[in-house]
Amino acid sequence: MDDLFGAGQDNASAHDDGDAEESGAGSPAGTPARSAPRSPLAVRMRPRSLDDVVGQQHLLGQGSPLRQLAAGSDATGPAGPSSLILWGPPGTGKTTLAHVIAKGPGRKFVELSAITAGVKDVRRVMDEALTARDLYKTTTVLFLDEIHRFNKAQQDALLPGVENRWVVLVAATTENPSFSVVSPLLSRSLLLTLKPLTDADVEGLLLRAAADPRGLGGKVELDGEAMAHLVRLSGGDARRALTALEAAAGVAFGDADDADGPGGAAAETPVRIELKHTERALDVASVRYDRAGDQHYDVASAFIKSIRGSDVDAALHYLARMLEAGEDPRFVARRIVISAAEDVGMADPTALQTAVAAAQAVQLIGMPEGRIILAEAVVHLATAPKSNAAYMGINQAIADVRAGLGNGIPAHLRDAHYPGSKQLGHGKGYKYAHDAPHAVATQQYPPDDLVGRNYYEPTGNGAERDISTRLERLRKIIRGK
Repeated sequence: MDDLFGAGQDNASAHDDGDAEESGAGSPAGTPARSAPRSPLAVRMRPRSLDDVVGQQHLLGQGSPLRQLAAGSDATGPAGPSSLILWGPPGTGKTTLAHVIAKGPGRKFVELSAITAGVKDVRRVMDEALTARDLYKTTTVLFLDEIHRFNKAQQDALLPGVENRWVVLVAATTENPSFSVVSPLLSRSLLLTLKPLTDADVEGLLLRAAADPRGLGGKVELDGEAMAHLVRLSGGDARRALTALEAAAGVAFGDADDADGPGGAAAETPVRIELKHTERALDVASVRYDRAGDQHYDVASAFIKSIRGSDVDAALHYLARMLEAGEDPRFVARRIVISAAEDVGMADPTALQTAVAAAQAVQLIGMPEGRIILAEAVVHLATAPKSNAAYMGINQAIADVRAGLGNGIPAHLRDAHYPGSKQLGHGKGYKYAHDAPHAVATQQYPPDDLVGRNYYEPTGNGAERDISTRLERLRKIIRGK
């Protein structure tokens, strides 16, 4: 069988990707030439222009800073190139955008990693950039990956070059720059936020990689289940998706060789990548879960009912199923907030506080760490005493309103602040609760036709045990019984 990972390699692509293939010159007669190891699929499929970039369209409009920077010396208008800080999750295209910008005419591209570079390296780049600008009229683009790993002194070393535009800085970070980048550098740069790729973006990327001569050269095709599995596992990370596709293709070709023998039928037609190949390549079983279909609703339903039923272990299982299937953690957090109010209610009023805090924390932190926060909220809710009394109370109140009950408002409760209201009797006889013992006054609050109607009936569970006793005393005082 042809070498899958040499698929479509020609002189042009070999030159572009740095993956030159041995010609066989100097090999013993009759010895077949061997292909040199190729770059990873994610590297080979790196876009060559901004038009090839998948996702991030909110940053790639005409005239955007990225467009101007990528245009190089061909950029129009009086504005010069701006230094950029690219902030986003892994695999969203930060390095890709930097390499596309590097191809702009009149640009010298220098790449440093904050993991290995120090102040000495930064100063060397600045000196060389100043020379390139003054002698050759060339702008240096400095791509600094993982800038959040630079300490304050190292980041300060960038300031003169950025401020005087000796270099155009393109810095990438996965951490919030507000906390990881010094303020002077932030003020001299534009902050661009990259978003995780959508499922459609990842699917398009995988299809392109399967067909493109720089990728798998049309030698593979993906069936629907395999595609869905790869998309789910990618989590919006393009690099992870392409790495997984390359591994799955290797497994599929291995199976085809075993079935047909090298150079057999599988060499003539595209090899089909199936779900079993992606599962074996990644050692991760496919989670049967359709985020837009029955599984989405069925698992979410089982999750909420397990919390309601106080089965913490089952609740954690369904939480894990949703998260492993790529469910939006914000959807899960919203369901937890609803459950806290509907199922736990006043039996443990702190459950809603935990749920809301978890929802906010997941938005702030994201995944995968967000799973820990969601799990804590699920454990709290599942093990808490339960009461749906508040939920049932509002339902009954709404039912009465829809039935036409609750006519009018007692005159003493009506607004008495506008001119003429007192002549209408508004506020007359109103008892200010704080003037009464224990700040509870005997007084009619509901409309006449709802006097004595009880909506909230606390249970004897958890905190409602004490609320029940207090509520009984309150109703007796208020109603004068």
